[in-house]
Amino acid sequence: MFSKETYLQRRNQLKNSVKNGVLLFLGNNEAPMNYPSNTYRFRQDSHFLYFFGLQLDHLAAVIDADEDREILFGDDYTIDDIIWMGDQPSIQSLAERCGVAESRPFAALAEYLKKAQEAGRTIHFLPPYRHDNRILLHQLLGIPFEKLKESASVPMIKGVVALRERKSAEEIAEMEKICDLGVDMHLSAMRGAKAGRLERELAGTAEGISMSGGAGVSFPVILSQNGETLHNHNHEQLLENGRMLLCDAGAEAMSGYSSDYTRTFPVSGKFTQKQREIYEIVLRANMETFQLARPGIRYFEVHLNAYRVIAEGLTALGLMKGNPADAALAGAPALFMPHGLGHMLGLDVHDMEDLGENYVGYDETFQRSTIFGHGSLRCGKTLQPGFIVTDEPGIYFIPKLIAIWEKEGRFAEYINYNKVREYIGFGGIRIEDDVLITDTGCRLLGKPLPKQPDELEAIIGK
Repeated sequence: MFSKETYLQRRNQLKNSVKNGVLLFLGNNEAPMNYPSNTYRFRQDSHFLYFFGLQLDHLAAVIDADEDREILFGDDYTIDDIIWMGDQPSIQSLAERCGVAESRPFAALAEYLKKAQEAGRTIHFLPPYRHDNRILLHQLLGIPFEKLKESASVPMIKGVVALRERKSAEEIAEMEKICDLGVDMHLSAMRGAKAGRLERELAGTAEGISMSGGAGVSFPVILSQNGETLHNHNHEQLLENGRMLLCDAGAEAMSGYSSDYTRTFPVSGKFTQKQREIYEIVLRANMETFQLARPGIRYFEVHLNAYRVIAEGLTALGLMKGNPADAALAGAPALFMPHGLGHMLGLDVHDMEDLGENYVGYDETFQRSTIFGHGSLRCGKTLQPGFIVTDEPGIYFIPKLIAIWEKEGRFAEYINYNKVREYIGFGGIRIEDDVLITDTGCRLLGKPLPKQPDELEAIIGK
């Protein structure tokens, strides 16, 4: 938790942005795994965390812009709770900790909002993503379930995005630490890779590192020899020499900030010629992204350059043909890279995605493309100092996608399907780094994580 002055400043900035009405924040609750008292690890709502910093369940808060007041709603723990949990802070002390002047029992929230509604005041809230909070919002405000998302406050969404998208110095310091831990997770996977081991052994070791140095993983570990499946959470295969292993994993700090890296490497510790050729194309796209990313450039343009680099490399290998720049603009490389170049990163691994990608990654000056591949880019808008984005190009050989495109004759002027079919079974390669946009360019967060082919060959299985 940062100092209470940090949270006071954030709330004041949001209040000045939205200007009127009651801004409602619902914290998260414990989520049972299989019976009520056996719960998953608690994860606070990121927006509640950003503006109030409190990592406890069953809390709510309001910022009343009309009356210039802030209230924390929650209940003090009973002796029955304390017997099992130990002594706990009072709601009043929690409010003081984050600079909120008033605290009230949780049940008082309904009456407060009812009076505000009766007075014709606007109740601002963010799109709910957990079912218990959807039910609570329905009960508090009387909004039908199917209209909760569309009833969320656009001024509040835009105000939150404007604050959270640009990271402060203290946030960047948290990100540096958790990126270091993310690097350690990946180094463990590289060093543990040996034919005959189960993928889950490496995934489990990496997850253990995230728990020993932080709050656990920032998302379920993706570690698979079937790298052509973009979000592959199955870890049941035995590692085999000759195959590539893709590991996409990150850690979450106790403060909630996240890291997100991907590395792909040969199980045997030695790239085949075909593997190295494809790998070096992805690496070139990754490194050119780092060279281009800077304030004032749209990340869509950087994404488009990554597509061009991939088209150039695959044309040199005979898998594509024609003009690479034209192929990139048309979206032909999406056969090999059907996702966007990257996304925002911060308190969420896909930062603020619950608010809607079009609010986070796009704005009034630049809208999302409708072209397959380009339309998957989560962040396409103009970069600014303080943004943290991922740089994650990839090349994948997805059998069903290849079959569909070939049958439809899609981009036949750019794609050599006869050659592409020779790569079915290859898998997929992705290389991902976490990048901070600075005043003049960008820099990588965290300590170095090997990605040059020779560096990887020197560490795999060692």
